[in-house]
Amino acid sequence: MDFASVELSPEDAEFRDELRAFLADIVTDEVRRRDRETGENFDEGVHLALGAKGYLASDWHDESDGGFSALRRRIWDLEIGRAHTPWFHWGTTAVVAKMMRDFGPSELTDEVLPGVLSGETRLCLGYTEPEGGSDVATCKTRAVRDGDGWIINGSKMFTSNAHNARYVFLLTNTDPDAPKHKNLTMFLVPLDTPGVDIQPIRTIDGDRTNIVFYSDVRVDDRYRIGAVNGGWGVLRGALDEEHGTAEKEDDGLQRVAVMSEHLTLMAEAIDAIAELVTRPGADGRRLVDDTSVAYRLGRSVARTEAALSTPGMFGRVANAQTMRDVAPDLMDLLGSASALPIDTTGAADDGGAEYIFRLASPVGIYGGTLEVFRNMIAQHALRLGRPAYSPPKS
Repeated sequence: MDFASVELSPEDAEFRDELRAFLADIVTDEVRRRDRETGENFDEGVHLALGAKGYLASDWHDESDGGFSALRRRIWDLEIGRAHTPWFHWGTTAVVAKMMRDFGPSELTDEVLPGVLSGETRLCLGYTEPEGGSDVATCKTRAVRDGDGWIINGSKMFTSNAHNARYVFLLTNTDPDAPKHKNLTMFLVPLDTPGVDIQPIRTIDGDRTNIVFYSDVRVDDRYRIGAVNGGWGVLRGALDEEHGTAEKEDDGLQRVAVMSEHLTLMAEAIDAIAELVTRPGADGRRLVDDTSVAYRLGRSVARTEAALSTPGMFGRVANAQTMRDVAPDLMDLLGSASALPIDTTGAADDGGAEYIFRLASPVGIYGGTLEVFRNMIAQHALRLGRPAYSPPKS
């Protein structure tokens, strides 16, 4: 693996500096504070500003169509993360927009895409169901033909940012009698359609997600993405992007693994804690002078660096598992005051460790549980075959 620094041309260095200054101007302390309070990972003012500046269009398009070069896209990803931009909604919107372009009617793309690139139109995912777990192909939400349209009934869980989106990329079952994976159809459903009810759910780390109910929701057939009962072929590309298993270019400039942005937050918390434990306390002693503190902090740094360098599905698991293992250690190093959240008097590190501790649990669930990804690694990367869940023979 080549860890050499990439030499930036004067033009690319100028692009980085301009982007960094722009983000410093729009991603203010107030934006970050509000994002922590709402847990939405989204700020409309920031999103619209990035759209107006042309950054969203440049990120969405390929270089051949006027988008970022591979190097500028990497600079973009890094600077967005370093600025703590409320950002995760854009990745979902961009992926759905590409599925719409590749599989949907051209008229729908022409109607929706300009708003996506300006920042005014956001898209969200309607996959998981309340009783479906990580296997989205068990979809029970029904879409039934009705003249030139469809009637949809069902519910979806964990539809993050539905309340900030205009459309949902909705997985439906259009033939209950057909075999699994051959009965699914995708729709881009306007969320202001009568019969759509969005209700908030607050997760353990303070994020907001939603459960969405669909009661006799009528959509025109022009909102169908792909063939009837051909939804699995449409969905696979979007799932590969979400899981981080899509094919990567060989330039080495793409994200190493999904969820690396979350682990970067923990790396920043570790840096802050490392500085804290070197300060003399009231008795003149420093925490770091305790060899167990130094050892555990060093181990946390080493594990974090190793996880951040682990690629693909392996990195997806390494990032989440490392957060779950290291976050309790960080809180233990600082003592009981580390349990106090941000902006609380007496918080050991202004709530950094406490936030990472809460964030660690859902990071191992987003986009599929760690158990699902370990099975994917076993089956697809290590070629170990499918697990046998049947009871052992007596």
